[in-house]
Amino acid sequence: MLEHGGNLSAAVTRYGIPLENWLDLSTGINPNHYPIADIPPHQWHQLPNDEDGLVNIAANYYGCQSLLPTSGSQAALQALPTLRSLGTIAMLKPMYQEHAYAWQRYGHQVLSFNDLNDEHILNKADVVLLCNPNNPTGKQFSAQALLSLHAKLANRGGWLVVDEAFMDATPEHSIALHSHLDGLFVLRSLGKFFGLAGARVGFMLAADEQLKKLQESLGPWTLTGPSRFIAKQALQDKTWQENTRITLKSSSKRLETLLSQYGLKPTAGTALFQYVMTAQAQVLQERLAAKGIWVRLFKEQPALRFGLPHDSGWQLLEGALKLL
Repeated sequence: MLEHGGNLSAAVTRYGIPLENWLDLSTGINPNHYPIADIPPHQWHQLPNDEDGLVNIAANYYGCQSLLPTSGSQAALQALPTLRSLGTIAMLKPMYQEHAYAWQRYGHQVLSFNDLNDEHILNKADVVLLCNPNNPTGKQFSAQALLSLHAKLANRGGWLVVDEAFMDATPEHSIALHSHLDGLFVLRSLGKFFGLAGARVGFMLAADEQLKKLQESLGPWTLTGPSRFIAKQALQDKTWQENTRITLKSSSKRLETLLSQYGLKPTAGTALFQYVMTAQAQVLQERLAAKGIWVRLFKEQPALRFGLPHDSGWQLLEGALKLL
């Protein structure tokens, strides 16, 4: 199992601070999640209904022609490597490591590339994997650049897989509109922007033929009834979405300013996190953890990722930063 943000149980054990006393900034999840309405009892009693309108609602939200609901984007990314014969996979570095792990698990060779100019790597690839915006660095790629890369891959039967987990705050930069193109796969979920990571709702956007293969691999009932019910509400609530985009943009700027004020100027970020490269990353993570603040450490860079605090967490974070 790979290490992920949100692993507070390890922090509780190591630092002896009760779970309820932690400020968890390690995940990049919206601290103000979409409000959950009362779930009708029949959603718990009956099998999930695939004809409940969720697919059309989600396709309208993402602006795509076809998609498949999955148990978070995790389920989809784990199944994708089974749909191709063994090949060479190029993955952006650093990036969400579950992608590489999934392809390596099925015997594919995974190579790393730093940016889209690394043609000596990209030209070898049967499949290219990247996050946009990137997790954890916040690096963004233009739709034009990605579509150009996809065209080159498609010409030789290759695939482009784009994980857009952090795209909801800036939907104008998504390539979901083009996801019907052969060899293009776009992953989305409700975990980050909507703050509904526990509902395990994700979507694979791709051409119909590939979605049918993925559906066969995943089997029936990829989402629970209650999760489908919540997802339909969240994806249709345009007022909440618009207000949240404004709030997140403001909060992210506030976080950038706060970190810079105490000598931790972010290298980049998104609406949901700020990424700080520093040689002192491990030391700083430990010092913050000793004060009950959990941030994501990336040892190889080295760097820290700070998610957004909840309303009362801003004061706690600033108080800890003052003492670093």
